[in-house]
Amino acid sequence: MEQQIEPKKEIKIKVTDEVLAGKYANIMQIAHTKEEFILDFMNVVPPQGILNSRVITSPGHMKRIVKALQDNIDKYEEKFGPIDEAEAPKGIPFPKL
Repeated sequence: MEQQIEPKKEIKIKVTDEVLAGKYANIMQIAHTKEEFILDFMNVVPPQGILNSRVITSPGHMKRIVKALQDNIDKYEEKFGPIDEAEAPKGIPFPKL
């Protein structure tokens, strides 16, 4: 039986200028339930911080995100050399939402 391959359809994504500019985050907090992972990206400059973005995704998609991140770290290090892992901030309490 011959299998037909359908051509991939292009998906256009609209992006506002504000989203395109991006947000800096120096802390990320992860929480999860059985059904979802919640990733909070924050910019903390004591004595305060701000939640820049919250991403909620399924466990299955989270695994794909982790693999994609690792793949990109590997490609980055292959091109630019090893990344030194940053030390955890000292004396700064972890923010509470």
